[in-house]
Amino acid sequence: MIIRKVDTFSGHRDSVYTIISDNTDHGFYSSGGDGFVIHWDLKKPDMGKLVAKAGVSVYSLCLDVTSNFLWIGQNFEGIQVLDIANNKIEYASKVTASAIFDIKIWENKALLALGDGVIEVMDVPSLSVQKHIKVATNSVRSISINPVTREFAVGDSDWNVHIFDFEGFKLKKTISAHTNSVFSVQYSPDGNFLFTTGRDAHIKIWDVRNQYEAVTDVAAHMYAVNNITFSPDGKHFATCSMDKSIKLWDSETFRLKKIIDRSRLAGHATSVNKLLWTSFENQLVSCSDDRMISVWEVAI
Repeated sequence: MIIRKVDTFSGHRDSVYTIISDNTDHGFYSSGGDGFVIHWDLKKPDMGKLVAKAGVSVYSLCLDVTSNFLWIGQNFEGIQVLDIANNKIEYASKVTASAIFDIKIWENKALLALGDGVIEVMDVPSLSVQKHIKVATNSVRSISINPVTREFAVGDSDWNVHIFDFEGFKLKKTISAHTNSVFSVQYSPDGNFLFTTGRDAHIKIWDVRNQYEAVTDVAAHMYAVNNITFSPDGKHFATCSMDKSIKLWDSETFRLKKIIDRSRLAGHATSVNKLLWTSFENQLVSCSDDRMISVWEVAI
């Protein structure tokens, strides 16, 4: 595996907390502490387009590919829904007074992970709140949907992972997963495994087909593991951490393949918050508290 730094995108004025695909292989959105939502194109480096100003910190973005609406989760100000085609805020509502740490949309339902320990379920067509599910005394940090089993997993700052049935939003299982806050939950592309990471700096893998039995526990980083993402072919995954590094792993053996950090490849200067692995030249995108977005070409 050979890693090459392709570019660095600058434009944000504060920490960059989140990046998501624009549903193409080469475009993505970013946002963070400055409240700016910027659209980028890997084919046109550092030519970002400002598409929204939230006014407050943004921790989460989610693209509804059916309507081509971009959901913007604001810090203590609810959500804004941006009509991308017309570059217009279609809907804004303080659906919660808590921070929104994650948003996932599937089958006309939006799941919001809130800072008060609640999962909020919204009906996408009507933009109405349908359900509040209290799962933790502290923040809900991450949500992942498994289309194969029709379940979704939730990680919280009470150190737990919860498995829900998507149909009736019934709790199926709670796993005392980590020894500190769970920051990221992610199903493998085939839906067979659930990967979880958190403040304890570990990656834990759970067997979905065997009632979420523990598969392995990897001491992955020096400090909190903020996010995990899979390569387009599913054969590798990447993690990023508060220790300023990005690590690339083999999905089958769970073995470390490569480290990206400041000393080796001119990595980030501060905490790396989110990753996006694209199919455009197998480029991996990372964002950080250093206000930068970096792009890495992964040759395997």
